Amino acid sequence: MTVQDKIERIRHFIREKNLDGVLLRKRRSFSWLTNGQQNYIFTTSELGVADLLIFEDKVYCITTKVEFARIQDEELSKLEIEWITPEWYEGHQAAIRQLCHGKKIGTDVCPETIPLVAASDVSQELAELSYVLSPEEIKRYRWLSQNVARALELTCRQIEPGLSEFEIQAQITSKILDLGIQSQVLLVATDERIYKYRHPIPTEKRLESYAMLVLCGEKWGLVSSATRFVHFGPIPAELRQNQRKLLEIDLAFNLATIPGVPIKDVFRQGIEMYRTMGYGEDWRSLHQGGPTGYASREFLANLECEGVVQNHQAFAWNPSLKGIKSEDTILATEKGPEFLTHTGEWDYMPLEKNGQIYLRPDILIRS
Repeated sequence: MTVQDKIERIRHFIREKNLDGVLLRKRRSFSWLTNGQQNYIFTTSELGVADLLIFEDKVYCITTKVEFARIQDEELSKLEIEWITPEWYEGHQAAIRQLCHGKKIGTDVCPETIPLVAASDVSQELAELSYVLSPEEIKRYRWLSQNVARALELTCRQIEPGLSEFEIQAQITSKILDLGIQSQVLLVATDERIYKYRHPIPTEKRLESYAMLVLCGEKWGLVSSATRFVHFGPIPAELRQNQRKLLEIDLAFNLATIPGVPIKDVFRQGIEMYRTMGYGEDWRSLHQGGPTGYASREFLANLECEGVVQNHQAFAWNPSLKGIKSEDTILATEKGPEFLTHTGEWDYMPLEKNGQIYLRPDILIRS
């Protein structure tokens, strides 16, 4: 799908919603519309430094003179566009208000932040336009997912007891930055911290025998997520038992992610497997994931959420039990889930379902 195709989808949306235009301010919106280009300076902000305003007859880019040259040369050189370039100290708001005066505008942010009087927040509807990935996006996503998983897996093979969680974090980071991959989420926990906290950011704690590495890596606006574990020495019997049961739960979520199935029904099947494995309430201890793509999670699935799994939509489920979690990024297809973060280079636990063997990531055991 070309950039022009996506602009036409926005224009169809404008007509369908009886709007005069659509304003895109979020980084994810910019990357989706431009097929992977970037408009950020701050990786920690969901807003970019170049806003796109789409009308039926024109596309405007509003960015300050400071950012104009780079955005024009490196990000939007192939797009027919009209530029609005205020001074850095003027900001974007006044220019946006002038362009949108007297018009009904849909935005991907809260209109009060600009502010625009005759505007509405259509961020959810706009995000939905990006859920089904094009062949080009899928190709990029496969590359990203493989490199996210390999960074985790290689780090698990290289680290040694005595390293701090900060040092493990640095090793992961060194493997992705030279590929242009940014970390939206990078979690590291060792030993007892894995059991105590479901979202453990790295600390000075030093690795003794057990480590969890989690990465949500971003490139081209796409985000791929994975988790891997490494254990030095024999795995305790309780942890091994939890691992086996968790992978049954993991597989229930992933195999239920079939085009046409309501997402809340996928969630329900995963929760039912928690009960079957004897851990009926553990799903309450951590969100279970949901649709992904141009966000680490588009939303967190639950028993009441809206939406239906679409063909070529990405998901990342992350069920967990005490001391263990499973997380990979998949692509929903009519033939079943494609595990994008499966490298084939890891230690796997085989699980049989409906006469087919599925290889799910095991805990890497090192001596």
